[in-house]
Amino acid sequence: MTRARPHSRGRYDILREIRSLDPVTDTDRIVWLTSRHEFPWDYTQGTGIAFLRDYGVPSIARLLDRTRQFEDDGVKRYDDTLLFAEEASVEGIDSPRAHAGVRRLNRIHAHYDIPNDEFRYVLATTIVGPVRWIEQYGWRPLDPVEVRALATFTTRFGRLMGIKDLPTTYDGYLELLTSYEREHFAFDPANRRVTEATLRIARQTAPLPLRPVVRRVTIALMDEPLREALGVPRQPAWFVRAVRAGLSLRAGLLRLSPPRREAYHHRPSTYPQGYTLGDLGPASMIDSLNARVSGRASA
Repeated sequence: MTRARPHSRGRYDILREIRSLDPVTDTDRIVWLTSRHEFPWDYTQGTGIAFLRDYGVPSIARLLDRTRQFEDDGVKRYDDTLLFAEEASVEGIDSPRAHAGVRRLNRIHAHYDIPNDEFRYVLATTIVGPVRWIEQYGWRPLDPVEVRALATFTTRFGRLMGIKDLPTTYDGYLELLTSYEREHFAFDPANRRVTEATLRIARQTAPLPLRPVVRRVTIALMDEPLREALGVPRQPAWFVRAVRAGLSLRAGLLRLSPPRREAYHHRPSTYPQGYTLGDLGPASMIDSLNARVSGRASA
């Protein structure tokens, strides 16, 4: 008698589950499967490129430049950004844990005079960036169910942040982003300073073999309007083609690989022993942020 083999998931089994779900009532599950199982690395990279877009708007770059968070405590800023996103999604956007994370984020932002139109634009980058990346470099296209769920999640997150006049569809966010960039993208020395500080963070957090080329690879992945607004040097055409070919090869290999068994979780170098919500935020604000609200232990 032969022993039965343990069931293993096929490459498209998660997609089949996603297609069986409702993008409005099952938003959290779809976003979790898409960002933590199907495209965890791609989602993070797309978000990273998206944040670089913020620096193409001089008013945003000048504020970030003044805070010096990227210069003085860049890896913590990087870790905290990813951990806030995890706090919002790990138990669902309307869970007490997510609401606590968003309240803390709102208290941080309350220290600065940020207009609603900038909040709207930055939120738009957080959905357009990952979707564009996966469209170009993912191992499969996003399903319309996934895109709709991502838009629903993004709008709910934005409303919890108190952002007004938000789109409710991906096309709406894409139009918001493109029209805002058309009007506001422009070079400023602050753009380049914050960009170079961020590229140094990317180098610090990248795997050791990739660190020498992280800066050039990141620039090679930028579109021309973004590269010009950030004031970084154009990369040779052969290098750009090589980077994109490498990502296409990766996608092809992933297409032949089994799906992830466990959800991806960011491993922050800032908090090797784990973190609480009370650890997140600029170091200069931690005491005031924690004065009224205690942190919650994270998984």
